[in-house]
Amino acid sequence: MARLRALLMVVFISAIALNQILVNAKFSKSMYFASGANNQSTMLGNGDNLQLVLDKTAGTRIQSKQAFLFGTIQMRIKLIPGNSTGTVTAYYLSSSGSNHDEIDYEFLGNVSGQPYIIRTNIYTKGNGSKEQQFYPWFDPTDGFHNYSIHWHPTEVVWYVDSIPIRVFRNYENEGIAYPNKQGMRVYSSLWNADNWATRGGLEKINWTCSPFVAKFSQFRPRACLWQGSASISQCASNTTAANWYTSPGYKQLSSAKFGQLNWVRDNFMIYDYCKDTKRFNGQLPPECFKQQF
Repeated sequence: MARLRALLMVVFISAIALNQILVNAKFSKSMYFASGANNQSTMLGNGDNLQLVLDKTAGTRIQSKQAFLFGTIQMRIKLIPGNSTGTVTAYYLSSSGSNHDEIDYEFLGNVSGQPYIIRTNIYTKGNGSKEQQFYPWFDPTDGFHNYSIHWHPTEVVWYVDSIPIRVFRNYENEGIAYPNKQGMRVYSSLWNADNWATRGGLEKINWTCSPFVAKFSQFRPRACLWQGSASISQCASNTTAANWYTSPGYKQLSSAKFGQLNWVRDNFMIYDYCKDTKRFNGQLPPECFKQQF
């Protein structure tokens, strides 16, 4: 009987482990190019490196084969050097449909010598308009930097090189929508957005600078696999050992991380939707009145 119980425990633990994607996933095994992608875009080396290309003929989008619900997704990205005006390099999670959920990084290009803008957003049940924007405190074109999305049952945190820049907490019990019931795939794209991306569309892409190339490496999803509606409870369970992100240490930023967050927001934030009363006619979204950190 003891041997049977031990065998059943091994089977149970193995079943849990299957819900977790491996940390050392590669682009070549985990993602694929969407139809119409620029034919210069390619996976390089052993499949752990990727370049997305934009020219006059086409941009590029790549997406994960699997969808996830909760966990941490990270990607190392080296943005387009030089004149990147009008281009947007994006890295985001998204479900599908008109009521989709989405968690975004968008990197808005600029003329040579001017800083990129890191634009973050979150959609819940199809409703976005929650942008926060930052200048980077480093040159995002001179090497690879780590951009992570920590998506947990209690909060979403955006990290740049392990420094938190934004938090969106779960206040669903107070009527504020939170992305916790739809599996999301991982996407990266490079596209022409010169109708809005740089100075509101005043600056257009200079095609003589193309092809534009953004480079990616070390796609690392450490997340719960979405396997249909049963995952809503399974991936959020705090009694499942594989759901490491439900442990108390991930429910809220540490005091050290809170200090880093404040440093970024005090020195590098350039737009916060929660302060744009004109945009919302004086009726700011309800989460703007809630503690997020």
